Amino acid sequence: MCGATAGGLSLDGVNVAKEAIIQGQVTKGGEPVGTAYVRLLDRTGEFTAEVPTSATGHFRFFAGPGEWTLRTLAPSAEPVDNVVTAATGVVAEVAVAI
Repeated sequence: MCGATAGGLSLDGVNVAKEAIIQGQVTKGGEPVGTAYVRLLDRTGEFTAEVPTSATGHFRFFAGPGEWTLRTLAPSAEPVDNVVTAATGVVAEVAVAI
């Protein structure tokens, strides 16, 4: 996962025009959750990838274009699913509140 910077993840060195990026932040009560995992599931619900959140609750996936489900898992919280559409040349920002 890419390092987190104040205000979000840096896209320095990433050619956004050639990528379909899904990224965001996991929070609980407005505070970042650095102990969560975010799973990327394809349109049929099949597991594709998983990343831990950074200390600031951020995560990023480089996905193929299309519809995806993000499943967020964190201690003492129910799983949270978010459907997101990835497109080449676009950064899909997702705020996940648990």
